[in-house]
Amino acid sequence: MDVDAPDSGGSSLPTSPTGRVPQWVVDHAAAAAPAPAPPPRRRGKGLRRLLVVVLVLVLGLGGGALLGPYLWPWTPVAGDVADPVQSDPLPPGGVSDAAPTGAQAGTPDQDAPTPGHEAARAPRGHPLPPPPGGGAYTFISTQADGVSPVAYDPCRPLHYVVRPDGAPAGGEEAITAAVARISEVTGLQFIADGATDEPTTSDRAIFQPARYGDRWAPVLIAWESDVQNPALAGDIVGEGGSTAVSRGDGPQVLVTGTVSLDAGQFPQILHRRNGTAIARAIVLHELGHLVGLGHVDDDQQLMYPETRGDVLDFAPGDLTGLAAVGSGRCVPDL
Repeated sequence: MDVDAPDSGGSSLPTSPTGRVPQWVVDHAAAAAPAPAPPPRRRGKGLRRLLVVVLVLVLGLGGGALLGPYLWPWTPVAGDVADPVQSDPLPPGGVSDAAPTGAQAGTPDQDAPTPGHEAARAPRGHPLPPPPGGGAYTFISTQADGVSPVAYDPCRPLHYVVRPDGAPAGGEEAITAAVARISEVTGLQFIADGATDEPTTSDRAIFQPARYGDRWAPVLIAWESDVQNPALAGDIVGEGGSTAVSRGDGPQVLVTGTVSLDAGQFPQILHRRNGTAIARAIVLHELGHLVGLGHVDDDQQLMYPETRGDVLDFAPGDLTGLAAVGSGRCVPDL
């Protein structure tokens, strides 16, 4: 296995002390940072994986910054579609309190779940049709054809858990609204598995059979301090990422990810005028990166790294890109 650890309302927008609408400003130095060298390959597993930090949002005095996402290019190979495979749901709270046995417990040399978990013969949902006029969008990375995005398998549900420790008032609602919106747009079936006590989003294992059973770990959304996640130090208020895996020469597929939200600074955002919409937009932007979208140069799109605060939902270009992200290939052998 290859491993690399790196990424609406009608009320008026908040203003800075100067009376200007605040902006998010890209950190050009961070965005221009070179991608790390490819890691050495460990032979014999046939499964490659990559951890990607895809978004850092900095909220400063009247503004903030988005640090660009990075992802390695992939190689696609077609795969057959398996029959649906269902598994037992998690107990209340989203954390398994029973010691798994057999395949669920894993073995010393098992670093991935049994293939085909919850795989269906066809996508479980369909993305919204892209707007006729389209707009600007980019993908974090594409398959070898240079066109198809590296994305989640639309034939499986995308489970997520939330660690609620430190959640501000209104934080849960912001997450729920953002997840519902991106699920509606992409057609990806997000399923909330409840709360978790998983300790950190840093250096997270993508396969945790003792906690989540014989499947890829669900997406983890957590409220964290800069002590729990040093990447949130200073004015940084969010960090997100996804992990792509491939079987042999098969296509790269995102299988899980993390979103870390600053438990200390989000209350300030939520208390601003129109703060609920701003907080939702921040989570939407991160989720856009989570499912495969990159930044654009068009300031009328939510995925633009600088905004005057008048774009609080996905715009035509974002919607066009997300429609493509939600139209990925079923890959049941992962």
